[in-house]
Amino acid sequence: MSQATAPEPIPADQLHFAMPPKHETAEDERRHRKERLAAALRLFGRLGFEEGVAGHITARDPEFTDHFWVNPFGMSFKHVTVSDLILVNHKGQVVEGRYHVNQAAFAIHSQVHKARPDVVAAAHSHSTYGRALSALGELLEPITQDVCAFYEDHALFDDYTGVVVDEEEGRRIATALGPHKAVVLRNHGLLTVGDSVDAAAWWFITMERSCQVQLAAKAAGKPVLIDQASARHTRGQLGNDLAAWINYQPLYQQITRSEPELLG
Repeated sequence: MSQATAPEPIPADQLHFAMPPKHETAEDERRHRKERLAAALRLFGRLGFEEGVAGHITARDPEFTDHFWVNPFGMSFKHVTVSDLILVNHKGQVVEGRYHVNQAAFAIHSQVHKARPDVVAAAHSHSTYGRALSALGELLEPITQDVCAFYEDHALFDDYTGVVVDEEEGRRIATALGPHKAVVLRNHGLLTVGDSVDAAAWWFITMERSCQVQLAAKAAGKPVLIDQASARHTRGQLGNDLAAWINYQPLYQQITRSEPELLG
């Protein structure tokens, strides 16, 4: 009996690996960002990040860069479609869409987008574990591989003065964020940013889970910290926006395949 021949390896250049798409026109880029924004909002709804009308994700317009797209005030994350999104200018005025803008969304996000030209998207919501960690006024500690993405790359806004409705408070939050990917807003919740909607959404989702892990670990005992050199090395592997984009793709596939109407 002759021995079977082992299958030949498929050349690596013939294997599919998704990378962020490139767009030829601002119109195409705008449509792409809006689709990703609606999908991210649906995911936030599915993951239970809603708390009444609180919470918002924004995407900078690729042509009018001092404008951003955002979810309508008072609409459930679970129901948002591309056509529901509103475009807000630098004065907080709705210039496209049929709904009002959440004033907290404008006060916070307008200042973050203004302070960080590299930021395409920002995400903020009153998620359960993010709020719990924020109530302690703590940062995330390097206790797992995943949380090392935030090691020395997130900050604490160590103040609370009520619902954010004025631009000065937004500027203070943007200053606390600085060059980082995330900020813990004390007694409030989390805010994350990225060079794509996918990255900002992924940072929020994995940061929320990291808060949950830290709270659970500390409730059970004393966590063993990852040493500084290893935490920094791991951040270099996992902590960039491309890695965030790649990690987010399975979630994007899930939501668009199960709820394709969101793209309408």
